[in-house]
Amino acid sequence: MYNLLKGKKGIIFGALDSKSIAWKVAERAHEEGATFVLTNAPVALRLGTISELADKTGSQVIPADATSMMDLENLIDKSTEILGGKIDFVLHSIGMSVNVRRGNHYTNQDYNFTKTGWDVSALSFHRLMSMLYKKDAMNEWGSVVALTYMAAQRVFPDYNDMADNKAYLESVARSFGYFFGRDKKVRVNTISQSPTPTTAGSGVKGFDGFIAYAEEMSPLGNATALECADYTISLFSDLTKKVTLQNLFHDGGFSNMGVSNAIMDNFMESFDHEGAVAEETKTKKEK
Repeated sequence: MYNLLKGKKGIIFGALDSKSIAWKVAERAHEEGATFVLTNAPVALRLGTISELADKTGSQVIPADATSMMDLENLIDKSTEILGGKIDFVLHSIGMSVNVRRGNHYTNQDYNFTKTGWDVSALSFHRLMSMLYKKDAMNEWGSVVALTYMAAQRVFPDYNDMADNKAYLESVARSFGYFFGRDKKVRVNTISQSPTPTTAGSGVKGFDGFIAYAEEMSPLGNATALECADYTISLFSDLTKKVTLQNLFHDGGFSNMGVSNAIMDNFMESFDHEGAVAEETKTKKEK
């Protein structure tokens, strides 16, 4: 490829299977010359196929619960030992909602589940950066990227408490990113990706509808997992050294759209059909 990450070292969180964006990022980082450690929660490692990715990219896998400071410290210590020095890039691609999995409506959450989802999906990002910061584990001009979704800014009813988690995640990126940039010259950004058919995303009610709607709304169409990986690689590279504290929309233009012709045409077609049916029913009753 372009050797954009030649000589760079990193940690990639969240590769579960070949559908995962983190999986695609790992493949692309390998192609661009990087070496890295792969990590996920122990339960995810048992459920996924990360060992295949490790073999393909010549990487080692270190289990780590991102809600545990002890696990994160061990991960960072072992990673710097394996990689032979400080880290240049980190991808945080972690998210889950127990409320979504259990079918609990946003207005009727189990708050213990809410706290668990927030801890895994959002607070874990603060924990991770706190450990990287305290251990001075990042090289200058390093890059930390977390994946998010625009439900952090707009209402997507079935995205449930994950919307709140993503909002917190983005705030942490800005707030902690300031200190990381000022003190360590490290960049921190989030990528707000199009709805992507990953194993995790497919658990959200109505997710197929999200994808279809976004595809019709976006002038460039939805961004794929591989395209997101390409964008992530650019943020890990030295080509974006002064980009930080940003929530970067990678969604084919969806985030700046009000309505598209395709969506309006579909709406009017449905509206006209419903009106015709109502008129026909009215006529029959009058007869």
